[in-house]
Amino acid sequence: MANSNKRVSLLVKISIGFVLGIIFGFVIGPVVPESHVLSAYVMPFVDLVGKIFLRMLMMLIVPLVFSSLVAGTAAVGDVRKLGRIGIKTLVLYLVTTAVAIVIGLAFGNFFQPGVGMNIPAGLTASAREAKAFTDVVLDIFPTNPIASMVNANMLQIIVFALFFGVACIIAGERGKKIAEFFENVAEVMYAVTHMVMSVAPYGVFALIAVTAAKFGVAILAPFAKVIGAVYVACVLHALLVYSGMIGIVCKRSPVWFFKGIQEAAITAFVTRSSSGTLPVTLSNVRENLGISEGVSSFVLPLGATINMDGTALYQGVCALFVAQAFNIPLTLEMQIGIVATATLASIGTAGVPGAGLIMLTMVLTSVGLPIEGIALVAGIDVILDAARTCINVIGDTAVCAVVASTEGEELNS
Repeated sequence: MANSNKRVSLLVKISIGFVLGIIFGFVIGPVVPESHVLSAYVMPFVDLVGKIFLRMLMMLIVPLVFSSLVAGTAAVGDVRKLGRIGIKTLVLYLVTTAVAIVIGLAFGNFFQPGVGMNIPAGLTASAREAKAFTDVVLDIFPTNPIASMVNANMLQIIVFALFFGVACIIAGERGKKIAEFFENVAEVMYAVTHMVMSVAPYGVFALIAVTAAKFGVAILAPFAKVIGAVYVACVLHALLVYSGMIGIVCKRSPVWFFKGIQEAAITAFVTRSSSGTLPVTLSNVRENLGISEGVSSFVLPLGATINMDGTALYQGVCALFVAQAFNIPLTLEMQIGIVATATLASIGTAGVPGAGLIMLTMVLTSVGLPIEGIALVAGIDVILDAARTCINVIGDTAVCAVVASTEGEELNS
């Protein structure tokens, strides 16, 4: 009876849908042109299911990101607390996330996992014209926030939400009421996200089945390159960026650091949850690294909420993968846009099931890439999620150690 209560995880269901979709597509693909029933009824229905799932994902983005960002920013509760320690923490998180996405893009360009797939882009898949760098920076700031939401301009929405959340703190009691409202909206949107992600296995099945039926076994080989690119990039990010931070700022050996937080890293890899790993992370940095409760209690929960180095790195690899699969060239300006979008969007994705998938949708949309491409990576997301969550948690602990060191705390030797 106890076993009957166990549920198969969503990621496992998505993986099953992905594999079954490929098998289904490979089996019926060659006979579709010869069968009136398949070509006129079955495949159009499967294609419709996939398109509905994509539309539901797009439906979530604007209200989910705006409400969660406003609520999360206002939850700090005191602008002064966003002073010395707060600014250090936020800057370090954003910088390490930006570096991670650059590494991801670099590995995407190096491995070129999508080259050779040659999937024709649909009507929604044409890339935008390249903009001047100054225009890219200027377009981050909205002139009309409502228009930004209508047009789903994610960078402008994120910037306005951050300003709005800080304003809720400054406004005092009245601001708290507004913040509570958006916190409730965010909770409702999390529930909506649960609903949408519950049908993700069917959506992924439909999307990949249509792709497999059209293009056959040529779509399989690149997946090994995607997994390899993400894992190698994660290891490199940890060894270069985090080890460098610990060695230069904290004056400690990287071996000391990784040994001290190894339990948290392993837990994150297994559970694939930064929030679920938080108790272990707090215990590791306090007992093994010697970081005070004051710093760790502020930096680590904030990191579990907004620090998504591994997720951002994954976005870089996957964005290049999708662009290459659809034969859409990404200019330098467009890749800079991916860095900006993935860095800022990482702030609003914590605690949301399927966050990586939703965040990838945002990144692809920001540069006009086809969101149909998410079907190509959704099935292997369970493998990629373990690595990126592990890096997310390691990044939290590295920033925590750096902040503590710059505050004059004596870390364990």
